[in-house]
Amino acid sequence: MNYNDRKVPEVVIKRLPRYYRYLGELLKQDIHRISSNALSEKMKVTASQIRQDFNYFGGFGQQGYGYNVEYLHNEIGTILGLKEGYKTIIVGAGYLGHALATHEGFERRGFHLCAIFDNSPDKIGKEINGRAVRDVSEMEKYVKDNGIEIAILTLPRANVEETAEKLADWGIQGFWNFSYAELKLKKDVAVENVHLSDSLMTLAYKIKQGND
Repeated sequence: MNYNDRKVPEVVIKRLPRYYRYLGELLKQDIHRISSNALSEKMKVTASQIRQDFNYFGGFGQQGYGYNVEYLHNEIGTILGLKEGYKTIIVGAGYLGHALATHEGFERRGFHLCAIFDNSPDKIGKEINGRAVRDVSEMEKYVKDNGIEIAILTLPRANVEETAEKLADWGIQGFWNFSYAELKLKKDVAVENVHLSDSLMTLAYKIKQGND
């Protein structure tokens, strides 16, 4: 089924990775069929919301049967593009870049980390998870020669827009931006801005509400 022509709300798209993760956990537990009600208990989303979300993609359940967990997991993986595989680089080999480079989940999710770049002489040449940190002066040639599709940005916010513009010119299709700057590019590329402090402040709010 071709889902590309459907206009799906952003809030639904943001729930898809959670569905994918929960379904993967069910498969590990050897659970192969689940109802929308049972899935809603695990997801903390109403059963009607789950059915509504899946209806954007044609629906996946059968009346009286529920959902085939493996089939649904595979379909959501396809919708998210995880089956295609993406060549990825990290720009910025500081603490956060180092942590992301050693994250085991990338390969399982179809993101192949090809290289890490930095401009610091103290970091260039050092290995992180078996990959030597490269000089940013090599980045243009590397991106073009290897068909890199995604750049993970963990560099200072003052440098991020200029660097992202160059990377987009060189063929990067998507950015996962951890620079604490709201990256907006004119070019037709996908951007996911990640603000870790927002999540922490949300946690603080939940604690406060629980204490009031």
